[in-house]
Amino acid sequence: MHDHWASSCRKNLAGIGKTDRQFYRAGGSSKLNDETDFIVVGAGAAGIMAACTGARQGLNVVLIEKNKTIGRKLAITGAGRCNLTNLSDVNQLVINTPGNGRFLYSAFQRLNSEALMDLFQRDLKLPLKVERGNRVFPESDRAQDVVGALAKELKDAGVQILTETKVTGLMIDSPEDADAGKRRVSGVKLHTGQELKSPMVLIATGGLSYPGTGSTGDGYMFARSAGHQVTELTPSLIPLETREKWVKQLEGLSLVNVEVRTIYEGKQLQSEFGEMLFTGFGVSGPIILSLSRTISPLVLHKPGSVLIEIDLKPALSKEELDLRVQRDFAKMVRKIYKNALDDLLPQKIIPVIIELSKIDPLKPVHQITKEERLRLVCLLKSLQLTIHNPRPIAEAIVTAGGVHTKELNPKTMESKLVSGLYFAGEVVDVDAYTGGFNL
Repeated sequence: MHDHWASSCRKNLAGIGKTDRQFYRAGGSSKLNDETDFIVVGAGAAGIMAACTGARQGLNVVLIEKNKTIGRKLAITGAGRCNLTNLSDVNQLVINTPGNGRFLYSAFQRLNSEALMDLFQRDLKLPLKVERGNRVFPESDRAQDVVGALAKELKDAGVQILTETKVTGLMIDSPEDADAGKRRVSGVKLHTGQELKSPMVLIATGGLSYPGTGSTGDGYMFARSAGHQVTELTPSLIPLETREKWVKQLEGLSLVNVEVRTIYEGKQLQSEFGEMLFTGFGVSGPIILSLSRTISPLVLHKPGSVLIEIDLKPALSKEELDLRVQRDFAKMVRKIYKNALDDLLPQKIIPVIIELSKIDPLKPVHQITKEERLRLVCLLKSLQLTIHNPRPIAEAIVTAGGVHTKELNPKTMESKLVSGLYFAGEVVDVDAYTGGFNL
């Protein structure tokens, strides 16, 4: 790979002098110098990209990872398929990043989705494909192939990798020791007691979701120790728990082409159209995950404060649905109510709808009153659930919140408080919807 990587990089890592590189195997600390040009903490997607970029620009780079292997979370992302990006223009990428998307304009201008695809296919030799919704995946449908391609690039670029190595703190010069009175990072402290010096440190340690992959919130501690504000941390892209227990009867039922609306204090906040899933504890699926970013902080502060309304027949108005029900009932004039909904609804949800409609299940359909019929229609257009809580943050796809963007330079991701200190990835207060917008 050549200068294309560096020139299209999202982070501006230029300006550090070129030095001789030290090479050693992952975990081989015996060859580690006490000082290096650039330290990257965290070998996830952001950390690996930054490490490769720095090395290709001639820097002596050390990548530190506390797990035994790199890219642990990346290897399971997208249900093991790795939705690398979304092939949308910059404006759409920002729109689909509700958590401070505008902060990323400069980054997206330097490396948009097309350039990223070109980088992986031309430089990393990893064939990609574009699926419904402009979602980009490796042709192999194997996230591990993405990790493998990045691991090879780390090796080819000469990045020094320390695995099973935990960073315990930052080394920051006090104002009286730093130039012009501004604090400057000077390295990191390792769990071994060793101090590794560097004029440039990038924190890319992830969020709080999937802690088994190493995302345990270390980066927030480092940020606070440097004086940074960390905004409220909440789960995003997360299944939701409901107060209603009848969802248990529907566990495993997937609904397609439905609309879900979010209601808070009597006002509609959002709506999403698509697919959702009932679980033993509540609801999940693509549109629920998208809505969860707004819902989670509200119900964490006040459980039960958010309702969702499921429109089971969004293509029909109430009047049109009423006519449809009347036609169905006319064809089934000799049937009882509980046997008259097969053409209208999935079999699994019919007992729940019958119970909630408060119509006698044994009542002949020709005896159902207009009031009862309209009650059924309203239920189908607005099946309500009370959201009690999101699932635990450890189960979230991403963490909302993080290092405050007002304290970072959007062109370089460098701290405005500490020279030479950078933040990237999920540790920053930026998060997006599902569909390839987060990586």
